[in-house]
Amino acid sequence: MKKLDQFILKTFVGQFFAILAIVTFILVMQFLWLYIDELVGKGLELKVILEFLMWGGFQTLPLAIPLATLLSSMMTLGDMGEHFELTAMKAGGISLARVLVPMTIVSLFVCVGAFFVGDRLVPYSINQIFTMRDDIGRTKSEIKIPSGTFYDGIDGYILRVDSRDKKTGMMHGIQVYDHTSGAGNLRITVADSGMLKMAKSKDYLTFMLYDGTNYREENRRKYRDTSLALQRVKFHRQELVIPLENYAYKQSDSARYGEQVKSMNLKQLKHGHDSLVNLVDQGTVRHVRDFQRDNGLSFKKQLDTTWREQASVNFEVPENWEFKSLKDRQKALEGALQVARQYENVARSQIYDSYDYINLIHRNDVEMWKKYAQALACLLLFFIGAPVGAILKKGGLGAPAVISLLFFVLYWVIDITGERLASNGATTAFIGKFISAFVLAPIGGFLTVKAVKDKNLFHWDGFMIGFRKVKSQIIRMFRKTRIVYMGTPEFSVGPLDALRKKGYKVVGVVTVPDKPSGRGLKMQESAVKQYAVKEGLPVLQPEKLKDEEFLAALKAFKADLFVVVGFRMLPEVVWAMPKLGTFNLHAALLPQYRGAAPINWAVINGENISGVTTFMIDKKIDTGGIILRSECHVESTDTAGDLHDKLMELGSELVIETVEGLIQHNVELRVQRSFIQGSELLKPAPKITRELQHIDWRDTTKHVYNLIRGLSPYPCAFTELVPSVISSEDEKSPVQLKVFFGEMRTDLHGEPGTVLSDGKTYFAIATEDGAIAITDLQLAGKKRMDVKSFLLGFRNPTSYRATQGTSKAEIAKAAPHEDE
Repeated sequence: MKKLDQFILKTFVGQFFAILAIVTFILVMQFLWLYIDELVGKGLELKVILEFLMWGGFQTLPLAIPLATLLSSMMTLGDMGEHFELTAMKAGGISLARVLVPMTIVSLFVCVGAFFVGDRLVPYSINQIFTMRDDIGRTKSEIKIPSGTFYDGIDGYILRVDSRDKKTGMMHGIQVYDHTSGAGNLRITVADSGMLKMAKSKDYLTFMLYDGTNYREENRRKYRDTSLALQRVKFHRQELVIPLENYAYKQSDSARYGEQVKSMNLKQLKHGHDSLVNLVDQGTVRHVRDFQRDNGLSFKKQLDTTWREQASVNFEVPENWEFKSLKDRQKALEGALQVARQYENVARSQIYDSYDYINLIHRNDVEMWKKYAQALACLLLFFIGAPVGAILKKGGLGAPAVISLLFFVLYWVIDITGERLASNGATTAFIGKFISAFVLAPIGGFLTVKAVKDKNLFHWDGFMIGFRKVKSQIIRMFRKTRIVYMGTPEFSVGPLDALRKKGYKVVGVVTVPDKPSGRGLKMQESAVKQYAVKEGLPVLQPEKLKDEEFLAALKAFKADLFVVVGFRMLPEVVWAMPKLGTFNLHAALLPQYRGAAPINWAVINGENISGVTTFMIDKKIDTGGIILRSECHVESTDTAGDLHDKLMELGSELVIETVEGLIQHNVELRVQRSFIQGSELLKPAPKITRELQHIDWRDTTKHVYNLIRGLSPYPCAFTELVPSVISSEDEKSPVQLKVFFGEMRTDLHGEPGTVLSDGKTYFAIATEDGAIAITDLQLAGKKRMDVKSFLLGFRNPTSYRATQGTSKAEIAKAAPHEDE
């Protein structure tokens, strides 16, 4: 055995026996308190009382052993945790599951011991206790003659004492009435004083009397002699001996309560169960025979489907069965009623006869399963006490002991309830006795898993979050939070729709004014306005955000919260208006990519991770305290449009979570610089310019590829194609080509801007270290098409070359980012 196992076993076993002794002592004192009235005043010897308490102590073991197992396991691991011994074991690579192994083995032995205690020792002790109680009950109380009253505690005698000297025990004014003859007060002794002494064997009482008189009447009446004789004898000293019975405790040679259910072992209980079932079956057969012998059941053979012989009388009822007179009808009905009552009495008699037996069967089965259930409870309570001690890391009689005792009380209450239900026949004996195990097993498993995985028992933060959610739901039932939503592009529609579907009260929408666009310069509404009009939401479209008329209309909404997604920079007079504040959803992981085009720049820079952020708006652009962030993976083939759709869905969820947190006052703002690691540089996200859109083919293939993805589908990268050789006779204007997507080709090379194509399947333009094979494109004034469709109408593509667009230096000098 390893030293670790020896240390654990020594600690656990020592505490188990110590706690078992304490618990047993407490339960014995409670047992003594129940029977104190039967013991006091009987003059019992100390060894008799100790024997009685010993058997009572054995009777309490089925309750004491599980409780001792629970408390000792809790204190063992609690002390180890409190003194950092568990921490040292875990640091040495020893898991809590390994620590529990020797303790579990001991607990299994305890379970086996508890079973044999409940099966052998407890029934025997109950038998002895009932026998001793019967013997003690037959023992008469000690003789204590009070002063000034007549005492009849001695059979055949009545005594009276006027006073008593407490120091010497001398009694004065003594009167003794002898009624042993059964003829009344024929013998009276009156003495001035006297002493009372009982024999050691308590079979006689000696009265030493001084200076008194004996009176005796001879009432012998005859036919002719009716005279009465009185004898009066004075004495100076007289010894009066009074015989006593049952004043000394006599223990029976054998126990007399072995047939009680609680005083039987498992073998006897099984035999008793079979005997009782046999008695019930015999009673049922007897009552069935009574039914059959009754003459009222004239057609019993016709009703017996097992009878094979043909009956002599057919059981048929005439179709028109009529009585000759009303008297005949009354007579027939009274006869039928008498027969029915007769059978009813027989049935009730069977119920009454079998009730006692069935009740005994229930009690017998309960006691049989009880022996197994009490043994199993030791193991289950071990798996509750040990995890509680390991989780709380505190031993002794503090909070862990209180929690453990609460679990024990739960077990005890459920066990008592199940036992009573089973004894009354409301449920089976198995369920009644094992219902406590069905409750404790999941609790023990849950606590053990928590302890082994080193997790907290209760998550207070989670509880508070749940409480706030319930609180917010209750508040929303009586008064919903009023929200004003501000946004413009398609990206803003998703969060607005999510708010509506979740039941939040959006009282108004603020978006940009309608603007003319397209070839016909038709007035175009923003995507947010189109959604708001469709849903019947009020819409404000201010030209200036500080306009008094707009501010008045905004205040009229009486909003509690402003939600901003893809809108302009707000003045303080606007964002400071609602009591819950104003927060913005940004399509990037702030503090990176502050600005108007975070989605485009994340793809242009080749980021693998992007996301969305909610933050409280302040006086600067995208610099407010961060509320929540949510990350999203960017695939190598994702365009800005693909990332836009991902972040719109992710942002909708984050907006809902942020709104709920603000309503519950369950948000914690973090400054943006806390998300910057070391010397990490901030990456801006300024507006996309025309110069940026123009592809610079002198850049690397990867950078050009990311630029195309980052600008697709809007505003889209482009290039201009011009003839490779320009002659004065046939001068052609540049052909503008929008590039929506392409593939990196490392097998194609040429001067940057050179067109590489086979004229049928691919159309590529050379870069600094390779080429981009364009797969999705659009010529100026034409529809968007794939490369094969393009090559069908674009002859001699290799006779063109691409012009050079914005260089890296010019991109680096891009204007500072502005508000969205």
